[in-house]
Amino acid sequence: MDNEKLTGIERDLVLQYLIDGNVPVTLTPVVEQKEEDSVHPVNSQIFPIALKAEHIKVQDNGIIQLENPPQAINDFAGKKVKVEFYFNRVGLYFISEVADGKGGLSISIPKEICRIKDIEEKKEYDFSAVIYLAYNNKEKQDSNIKCVPWEVQELFSRPVWKSIPLENQKTAKEYLEEFVIQAKQQKNAGNGIQLIPVCNYLTYKNQNKIESLQNRQKPLNILYVDHERIVLGSKNESDSLLFAEGSEYGIKLCFSIKNSPILSRDIFVTCMINKVYTNKDNSAKCIDCIYTSMQEEDLRFLYEKATKKLFV
Repeated sequence: MDNEKLTGIERDLVLQYLIDGNVPVTLTPVVEQKEEDSVHPVNSQIFPIALKAEHIKVQDNGIIQLENPPQAINDFAGKKVKVEFYFNRVGLYFISEVADGKGGLSISIPKEICRIKDIEEKKEYDFSAVIYLAYNNKEKQDSNIKCVPWEVQELFSRPVWKSIPLENQKTAKEYLEEFVIQAKQQKNAGNGIQLIPVCNYLTYKNQNKIESLQNRQKPLNILYVDHERIVLGSKNESDSLLFAEGSEYGIKLCFSIKNSPILSRDIFVTCMINKVYTNKDNSAKCIDCIYTSMQEEDLRFLYEKATKKLFV
């Protein structure tokens, strides 16, 4: 599968795969752009809708019959949609119309099925980090994990409750109350200010997005950092096996310094996993790491950057 469009044999295999075992799909209304082959949402208020396997019945003639789908799917009737799904972990899609007939809503699988493009976003960050797993596990000497800022949370500024979306604040407050009780019992949360981005991350709703490769390991998200700790967020299922409370790791903190003759600064520290926070459906976790060793000049640098105060 090197080209974007599937060959006839590949399409037949995918079609039989869909017929033999119904798979979850994601539907997104689209408009076709004449100047390019890309597709875009009709408007910013319409989001993809994920359909579970039980809502789909693929017939031998290549018709996908929707059975008791979510009510929101009715708005897609008569519209073209982008249908995305995974085949052997590879992300595929096709464009078709949602038909509304006597048997309910249905979608015809067209001749053209394509692979989802593998688009790797390269961004330059003022701050990032790398966790060295070899520090804790000699069998994974070459397996290090990159950490990048979570785009929702501003780093090196005091977290505020209003940064959490209003629709998530009720659930976030329930998490916060639970975590505060735990912190008082265990006396391990410091001033607790890092719990705001933790609650934000655990309750944040991400769009259902089919990617070019299923379950690809992604960088960890940096949620909070100061001179005492760094808090990371993860939605990778495999990370729960790596980060256990009490484990110790090496971390490199990487800074890009603007308006300075020194273009970058790397700080090497060791840290201990102080606490792992998990949401109720285990789809997201936050890893609270406390530094266990650091050079004094690095402590000064981090303190002044995080607090905007002089280190005395």
